[in-house]
Amino acid sequence: MTAHEIHVVDPQRFGVGESPVWRAREAALYWVDIARHTIVRWSADRPRLQSWRFDEPVACIAFAGASRVLAGMRSGLAEIDLHDDGRADLRPVAAIGHPMSAMRCNDGRCDRAGRFWFGTMHEDMAAAHAVGALRSFTEGVLSASVVDGLIVQNGLAFSPDGATMYLSDSHPSRRQVWAFDYDAARGLPSRRRVFADLNHHVGRPDGAAIDVDGCYWSCANDGAALLRFAPDGSLDRRIDLPVSKPSMCAFGGARLDTLYVTSIRPAGAAASALDGCVLALSPGVQGIEEPEYGQPRRPH
Repeated sequence: MTAHEIHVVDPQRFGVGESPVWRAREAALYWVDIARHTIVRWSADRPRLQSWRFDEPVACIAFAGASRVLAGMRSGLAEIDLHDDGRADLRPVAAIGHPMSAMRCNDGRCDRAGRFWFGTMHEDMAAAHAVGALRSFTEGVLSASVVDGLIVQNGLAFSPDGATMYLSDSHPSRRQVWAFDYDAARGLPSRRRVFADLNHHVGRPDGAAIDVDGCYWSCANDGAALLRFAPDGSLDRRIDLPVSKPSMCAFGGARLDTLYVTSIRPAGAAASALDGCVLALSPGVQGIEEPEYGQPRRPH
């Protein structure tokens, strides 16, 4: 266990903070609040947060141009132009035929070639409906399900060279992180195997990030910690956090050496509790800039 100085990015608490993405050209951090149907922007040179609200939940985002994001929502995927005056222009680009009602997108991000990968889940997590799936979206085409039978899809990440894909199921009955061989040229994962079994660690494996060493940083939801796993799946480091439900992390800052962590605010949390805040810490390692949709990044 390693002690780190942890800062609160902004005192505002969010219901279900998720999908932090560092925008280098703006020196700004974006994230979503699924519960409040919003996309949020923070930067050090602006005294107040900026947010955009929508008619349905926004679960995950990836940038797709100067002020445009590709967003995974309840009904499907949409391109959203975000304006500084608070307006947002939304254009649906792919409807999802969910197998049940009350489903939505969950965790998502782009691979090194700029394909957008995302998962779906039933909104009643306690019901444990294994109807979630992993799919991709590239050049305007939505794939069929690539991985089926997920309860709470999470933990998407890609190794620095793009040759390994990671995926987790954070439901209490699963608590697994899997690794796949990933054909970056064709966008196809294969040879699924257990990478980390969080039944042997604290918490549930929620959102994740990859650093330049190829290590996998997992938010241990309900475990109040960040867990860093080496490429061989061994636990390398644990950082305890002042929030009970860290939900996803992302590297940012000028040198990509700050780790930002979103969190969830549980019902009944004390007024003084930091649950729901976005945190920042310096883990002593750099991350990798996130690819934009349709814009490949050179493998590290």
